[in-house]
Parts: sequence; C-alpha cells; structure tokens
Amino acid sequence: MPRVVVAIGGNSLITDKDHQSVEDQYIAAGQTDHHIASLVRDGWDVAISHGNGPQVGFILRRSELSRHELHEVPLDACVADTQGAIGYALQQNLDNDLRLMGVDRQVATVITQVEVDPHDPGFLNPTKGIGPFFSKDEAAERRSVDGWDVAEDAGRGWRRMVASPHPVRIVEIDIVKHLMDSGIIVITVGGGGIPVVPDEHGNLRGVPAVIDKDNTSALLGNEIEADMFLISTAVEKVSLSWGTPEQRWVDHMTVDQVKDHLAEGTHFAEGSMAPKMRAVVAFLEGGGTEALITNPENIERALAGETGTRITA
Repeated sequence: MPRVVVAIGGNSLITDKDHQSVEDQYIAAGQTDHHIASLVRDGWDVAISHGNGPQVGFILRRSELSRHELHEVPLDACVADTQGAIGYALQQNLDNDLRLMGVDRQVATVITQVEVDPHDPGFLNPTKGIGPFFSKDEAAERRSVDGWDVAEDAGRGWRRMVASPHPVRIVEIDIVKHLMDSGIIVITVGGGGIPVVPDEHGNLRGVPAVIDKDNTSALLGNEIEADMFLISTAVEKVSLSWGTPEQRWVDHMTVDQVKDHLAEGTHFAEGSMAPKMRAVVAFLEGGGTEALITNPENIERALAGETGTRITA
C-alpha cells in the first residue's frame, strides 16, 4: 500500500472562539477523520500527526489560574496530556468511521517522545505560538503581569510564545514502524512530540518546549519511508504574495521553487505557511516523493489531483 503521513493542525480542531470545548474539538476531529477514513478505504497506509498549540495554551492557563490551590503543569507534561486527549478523539472517531465503511483496520495512539538538542537556539528565542489570540494591549498585559513572551502571530493577533527546538530523533520510531508494518493506523508525534533531552548516561528527561508538528511530521515521513506528506490546514491551496493585490493560488511547485520563495521572505508568513513549507522541503530532501497541502474537506479531491497544492522534488 502507498504510505502517507497526514499532519492535522491543532487550530483546525477549533473552528472559532465560540467552539473551543472538548466536545467541539471532538466533533471537529471527527469531521477530519471522515476524510482520512476514506484514504484508508481507498488503500492508503496512514500515519497521523497533529498540532496542539491551542490545547497546550488552555492547559497552561488553567494551571496558572488554579496555582493557588494546585500544582502547575510543566510544558512537556502538557504536550503529553494533549497527545493522549487529541489522540483519543482522533482514534475513536476514526474507529467509528472505519467500522461504518466496513473497513477492517485498527487504530492506535502512541505517546511519543522526540529528542531535541539541549543547545538548540530555539530555547533562547521563543517562536512557537500557543493558546488563544489576544489584542496587542491584552498581550502586553500578559507580558507585564504573567511574564509571558508574546509576539504577533501571522497577522491573526498576539499570542504567547514558547521555545520550539528542532526535532532530532523520534524515540518510539521502531514501535511506530512495527505497528504500521502490522497493518495498524498510527496516531503519533502529537504536538510535534514530547520534547526530551538525554543526560550524560543517555537517560531522557522532558524540557519546557513545544516542537513544530510539521517538522516532526516530515521526519516521521522520512523514517517510515512515506510516499506522501499531506498537510491538512485551513486553506484549499497555497498562495503566493498572500494578502496583496498580486496574491495567486498555486497548483504545483517544485522543491527548488519553494526554497526560492522562502528565501524571498514575502510569500509565506511565519507562524502560518512558512514552517509548513520548510517542513515540506525537509521531507522531500530527506527522500520523500511528494507533498500535498489542502484543507480537510478536500483531502480526497487533492489526492485525485483535482485541487490542493502539490510539491515535488
């Protein structure tokens, strides 16, 4: 079977500010899962990854608000919590869809650690947005009162920023490979993976960070020798010159064209499309064949070549 990594954005599980509850996110996960189930039915071998920026932000905020009564939750534990909770929602929805389609496949969520370099410069320059968006004045208050690092995030508002080191190694990769080779659909590297570093004896410990899920998903794709890296995001296609009169939608790009556009620095916004495109480059230069970017409702049409933006080596 052809093998695909489907990377789901954490923001895609929250449709708007009025639908942020656990039940709302479960429903949104089910809507995406329905399209993934169709891929499985059509003969694809699937690994699923997901983001967790909003969800980690919610856990941290609850922890801060209750710290006068309860212990605070470390950032690495927040990532582990979201892997379990989001994995549960995706796994249950996908199980239900596959059963209704008459597809005899099982789904498993793997709580996944990802090793990072303790000297990664990302620890000194927090760039990963988590939690809800704020106005500039609200963000300034959070910086002053709570000591947050805050920054404007891809034109969508101001947001809390945390360290985002680069993934070096997926600790449980052999388990993921074994499950997939056994026919199991695997949900893994949720939120980019739980960030860990080794000590001088090789023992791992968690560190306060959130790894970019697209970077780790690209690494996952290379490790499992995926044929396709599919990023499920908020737009049907990638555009160049976003938000300008010259904006245009793109059906196909080569990896060299993507690198040129990234170098120009005007086409893809940081915190939005730029990290996705860098992850695509990493996947293709790491041995991948092609990547595809589209929104959840167009996954099947994009794979059929009817929409989406396809990037090839």
